[in-house]
Amino acid sequence: MLDIETLRFIWWALLGILLIGFAVTDGFDMGVAVLLPLVAKDETERRIVLNTIGPVWEGNQVWIILGAGAIFAAWPFVYATAFSGFYLLILLLLLTMGISRPVSFKYRSKLPNLFWRRFWDRVVFIGGFVPALIFGILMGNALSGVPFYLDDSLRLFYSGLLSSLFNPFALWCGLTSLTMLTMHGGLYLAIKTENGVERRALFWAKTMALLTMFFFIVGGVWVAFYLPGYQIVSGADHFAPSNPLHKQVVSEVGAWMQNYYAYPLTWLIPLTGIASTFAVFVSASWRYLRFAFIWSGIAIASIITTVGVSMFPFILPSSTNLTSSLTVWDASSSQLTLLVMLFSVIIFLPIILLYTSWVYRVLAGKISRDMIEKDSTHTAY
Repeated sequence: MLDIETLRFIWWALLGILLIGFAVTDGFDMGVAVLLPLVAKDETERRIVLNTIGPVWEGNQVWIILGAGAIFAAWPFVYATAFSGFYLLILLLLLTMGISRPVSFKYRSKLPNLFWRRFWDRVVFIGGFVPALIFGILMGNALSGVPFYLDDSLRLFYSGLLSSLFNPFALWCGLTSLTMLTMHGGLYLAIKTENGVERRALFWAKTMALLTMFFFIVGGVWVAFYLPGYQIVSGADHFAPSNPLHKQVVSEVGAWMQNYYAYPLTWLIPLTGIASTFAVFVSASWRYLRFAFIWSGIAIASIITTVGVSMFPFILPSSTNLTSSLTVWDASSSQLTLLVMLFSVIIFLPIILLYTSWVYRVLAGKISRDMIEKDSTHTAY
């Protein structure tokens, strides 16, 4: 049977995979929503844009549900801390991604009234813009540390102000996430559309690729030379029952770079993020759209993995009580729980991947103006 150390590492990796799966799939949904007012110039073009993601957006959200479930079951300390400290941000996610976006997709086509449809178009935009921004802000707060502490009974207390969630570094990460997902959505839109919509989507995809590269590089410099990171100096027992209070942690500028100095091959991860983002721009400029979309997925995976490698073994550090910081080695569920869940993942994750692949194969092809104008039964949005 796998030991607790191995299971903890596997579940740390699986959490990253689920986050990447969400960003790569539901990310282009959000990117398309952000681009709706920028690429669609009339009602038919708006319907074209919405119909590119209308059949798939609900299925794409399965990844965020899996991620939340994995945190709840595998990392209960992280779940409790994140959903308490990030309550405002998670509420905004629920209101925009979980409520307003589904309603906007379903309601905009109920009436032909122009005001009615423009109102729901704005809601669609908000439902893409706000979540794309918030996911980056969440990452930024995880890197800069969250103001919480655990008492001797492991009871959680949050000691920060809501305004601290919107610190400059977190907002910078939010802009990185926004441009990254908008780039991804623009490429998907260019693949699925024709003529004017395709040209405008491609323009914005290339623009966002350059902005993503800029934000990512500057963010890396910020982390390396200005942002205080966290490092365990003693007491980390990889095999002990979970208890975050049995270690010593220090905070210092440059601490998030220690894994790269210790394991030089890990430098390939952020470099891949930069190179693949540039490859998106080049491929899109040469109109190799599918290659550009693949490079975009690689860029997203590399950027998210860069955050994970920088923070390892920390998952959610505490900025007010360093000892309370939650790590891979002291914030997990029991060995039996992790093992049973791992078997479930091995069974069900391939099924999800196969079904998702089949859905995209069935829905392959462009959404044309003729399709929207002539076949009213085809378009529900």
